[in-house]
Amino acid sequence: MAVAEKKPEALNKFVPYEPAPGEEYMNDKQLEHFRQILLTWKQDLMEEVDRTVRHLQEEANNFADPADRATQEEGFNLELRTRDRERKLLKKINETIEKIDEDDYGFCEACGVEIGIRRLEARPTATLCVDCKTLAELKEKQLGG
Repeated sequence: MAVAEKKPEALNKFVPYEPAPGEEYMNDKQLEHFRQILLTWKQDLMEEVDRTVRHLQEEANNFADPADRATQEEGFNLELRTRDRERKLLKKINETIEKIDEDDYGFCEACGVEIGIRRLEARPTATLCVDCKTLAELKEKQLGG
């Protein structure tokens, strides 16, 4: 199952990269552009983790009413599941930053073609081009996924 990627508010304000005519794909400027997107996203997720920890510590009440206690516990469980998904996303972000460092970012892992700047801006952790991702989703659907 794919990790749901919630883009933080800071990423909604980024300036799209405009390549110069004839500019080489995934040059140093482009790699730095994506590194900054990923670092901003990572920072926002880490801040969210800190907010969750504080919230759980501050709001941990021992309600006498079982219904109130159950409601609070369900809220905490939902928050912890969300943080777990974000923990997995942080791992993907770190792996993607490593790919940038190794100069192996922006190319489809299945067929080797360029993933594309706009697709990567929409989903910076993408590892497949649109065609390969579509094919993978069709296969998954046919296999009952």
